[in-house]
Amino acid sequence: MQSNPDDVADAVLTASRVLVGIAAASLSPIEAEVTLSQYRTLVVLASRGPQSLQDLAAELQVAPSTGTRMCDRLVGKGLIDRRVPAENRREVELSITAAGAAIVKRVAADRRRQLRAITDRMSARSQAALVEALEEFSAAAGEVPEHQWYLGWE
Repeated sequence: MQSNPDDVADAVLTASRVLVGIAAASLSPIEAEVTLSQYRTLVVLASRGPQSLQDLAAELQVAPSTGTRMCDRLVGKGLIDRRVPAENRREVELSITAAGAAIVKRVAADRRRQLRAITDRMSARSQAALVEALEEFSAAAGEVPEHQWYLGWE
């Protein structure tokens, strides 16, 4: 069955309002620790591993100077580490610390709890269809699947 592209976009927009609400609520307890932009930086480092400043800035779609300032603040808070790789001393590599990973883990757990409260009210068939659709949607957007980076923080 072919869906109308506008109907698809409208359904995603409606769902995005729910997801934005959950995201905002899950970030509220940490707003004294990190800004939204800083949290996104932590998520990128957690999901994609150590990054050069240039790669991180590109992923975040910010200017390298903005990325530098943000990373300076996160290094100062002990949430990311900065090191110079032995193989390329002209480059700086950034990685998330255990404290930074703990923040991402805490927010993810809160989001997972809120999402389960919603999806538990759906039929098993609808849940399966949602998983398939969202996996395809995320892949089309280039997002790393949750299970490929979240596990291993225990």
